[in-house]
Amino acid sequence: MTQNLIAKSSGPRRVLAIEVMVPNAAIRNLIREDKVHQIYSQMQVGQSKFGMQTFNQSLASLIQRGLITLEKASGAARTPRRLRNMLASGVKPGVNRPVQAR
Repeated sequence: MTQNLIAKSSGPRRVLAIEVMVPNAAIRNLIREDKVHQIYSQMQVGQSKFGMQTFNQSLASLIQRGLITLEKASGAARTPRRLRNMLASGVKPGVNRPVQAR
C-alpha cells in the first residue's frame, strides 16, 4: 500500500490518494520470476477481483470527482503521461472501494 495526501482543488484541505497491491498468486509469481515490470498491469487487471488499484487510478478518480486538479495530480503521479492517457481515454476507474482484509 502506498499513500499520499494531495491538496484539494477547493480550500486548504488534502485528500488521500492510495495505491493497493494485494500479493495474490499472480503477483507473487511475477516477483518470483523477476518480472516486476509486469506488476503494474497485473494491478490494473486485479482491480475488481482483488481490490487492487494503481496510484494513477486513484488520482484519476479524484480528478473525475472534482477533488483535485490535473495539475496537482500530475505533480504527484510517478507516470504523469499514463495518467493523462487514462483520463483522455475516458476510463472511469472503479476505485476508492473499501478493501477487505484477507
